[in-house]
Amino acid sequence: MGCGNIFFTLVITLSVALITYNIIISANAPLKQELPGPSNLSSNGGFSVDPVIKFPSGSNLRKKRRLFHTAVTASDSVYNTWQSRIMYYWFKKFKEQGGPNCEMGGFTRILHNGKPDRFMDEIPTFIAQPLPQGMDQGYIVLNRPWAFVQWLKQANIKEDYILMAEPDHIIVKPIPNLSQDGLGAAFPFFYIEPQKYESTLRKFFPEEKGPITNIDPIGNSPVIVGKESLKKIAPTWMNVSLAMKKDPEADKAFGWVLEMYAYAVSSALHGVGNILFKDFMLQPPWDTEIGKKYIIHYTYGCDYDMKGKLTYGKIGEWRFDKRSYDNKWPPRNLPLPPPGVPESVVTLVKMVNEATANIPNWGS
Repeated sequence: MGCGNIFFTLVITLSVALITYNIIISANAPLKQELPGPSNLSSNGGFSVDPVIKFPSGSNLRKKRRLFHTAVTASDSVYNTWQSRIMYYWFKKFKEQGGPNCEMGGFTRILHNGKPDRFMDEIPTFIAQPLPQGMDQGYIVLNRPWAFVQWLKQANIKEDYILMAEPDHIIVKPIPNLSQDGLGAAFPFFYIEPQKYESTLRKFFPEEKGPITNIDPIGNSPVIVGKESLKKIAPTWMNVSLAMKKDPEADKAFGWVLEMYAYAVSSALHGVGNILFKDFMLQPPWDTEIGKKYIIHYTYGCDYDMKGKLTYGKIGEWRFDKRSYDNKWPPRNLPLPPPGVPESVVTLVKMVNEATANIPNWGS
């Protein structure tokens, strides 16, 4: 028994050492050595799609359920944890509400701090190792692609598609599988502008791979993509992210959205185009109505005076901003916005309140 334990420990230690060695080598090698070769890319460098494609309607779209697995990367910080718990609460509720034809499959929180936390029994969780110390250069988001690489390689994922989501997403209705015909489905971000930064991006997406318009204006989330496609994209996404962070020009140009650009580039390098689906997500306070959208992304602060007027850039008399709770749990029963505040903000706060009221041991 003792020998068995020693052998198992030795195998794990050697495996971790090998993985760490490989990622260090990848990060320091010239980028062209790490990008996929012509044999596994499309001949024109990527699948070109229109700037925005409306999701087609009609009963002939799907003849059978195409289940997707929802994956959310997170750290064990209070900030990420309370958001993840709320996110998972609404995932469960709308998966059940979707009924027998719902295409929402399993759920995984990919915890990238390398150790379990006390919510393992509440949220299905995969433990990923963080990047070697110092490799993220203070940009913790670089752990996201590395965490996906580990999860896709090690986990038993039954579904054929993956929805990459984030802790600060709240699902507002059952989500169908929006991808089709080998294309991913992604939300277009106005601030991802490949054509504006073509000269910088050409370091990572050479001209022989195709026009710069093959790079879609997306990040990695929200995206629904085929599992096998993502298995190819993820290692490239990791290496391009590390290479961009090491490149002063790219680091300055892309800033906090660097790994979003890296995912868009990597998807294009593997010839995986995307349906750009505006109704995938709304972002209060700028988007004021829920409409046909599926996800609330509460990345922006919501500040209003007591007459319901937006005071963005100035702390309002009433406010909801996730950053107010970066190191503490938001209390139950947050005050609702004053009259006149848009539906999207009211719905957001009501949904946060419902989740915190029903999640056991909230704030403990």
